[in-house]
Amino acid sequence: MNILMVLTSHDQLGDTGHKTGFWLEEFAAPYYTFLDAGAKITVASPKGGQPPLDPKSDEPASQTDDTRRFKADPAAQAVLGATVALASVSAEDYDGVFYPGGHGPLWDLAEDKVSIKLIESTYAAGKPVALVCHAPGVLRNVKAADGLPLVQGKKVTGFKNTEEDAVGLTKVVPFLVEDMLKQNGGVYSSGDDWASYALQDGLLITGQNPGSSVATAGILLENLKAAKAA
Repeated sequence: MNILMVLTSHDQLGDTGHKTGFWLEEFAAPYYTFLDAGAKITVASPKGGQPPLDPKSDEPASQTDDTRRFKADPAAQAVLGATVALASVSAEDYDGVFYPGGHGPLWDLAEDKVSIKLIESTYAAGKPVALVCHAPGVLRNVKAADGLPLVQGKKVTGFKNTEEDAVGLTKVVPFLVEDMLKQNGGVYSSGDDWASYALQDGLLITGQNPGSSVATAGILLENLKAAKAA
């Protein structure tokens, strides 16, 4: 199994002067889910190299077993520190794609033509795409083969408006993930704030928040195992 993980290269939280990036748990949990299953993992970002880590995801309260494992894993740190440039990868080389969240993707990946084409090509080839927390926001400009929004008519989830409000960034982000998914015709649903909640609709897999990372990655992995066994 070859899995591509796509991270943000954006590190500015709007005009607040604060830093953002990807959320550590949303990378670490899926990374180890895939690694422990024997998958070959490639990590990419728009700019390549070391992607920016949201400093809040590195605080003690945000740590999990997977983030602690990552902190003690030089090999994983080396992989993260040397992401390949997104423009250098091809959808045909991977069995599935996973997008971790963090606020960064709302600024760069949501508008990135290379990322948009990657998702459209992966989906058109009959391969699954999974996105967690803020990462479903990168579907904003992704179209299906018929030219309509990819999420239209599909069951989807992503970071809730109430969760964004709870972290005080409703007025800072360029758009709200929940609102965008609904505006693009997605059949949005969610679980309780901060609880694990993940959905699959065909080849599209989405998770609500950081705590949904394991579940979202697990659904992608099960799909890839089933495809391999078929």
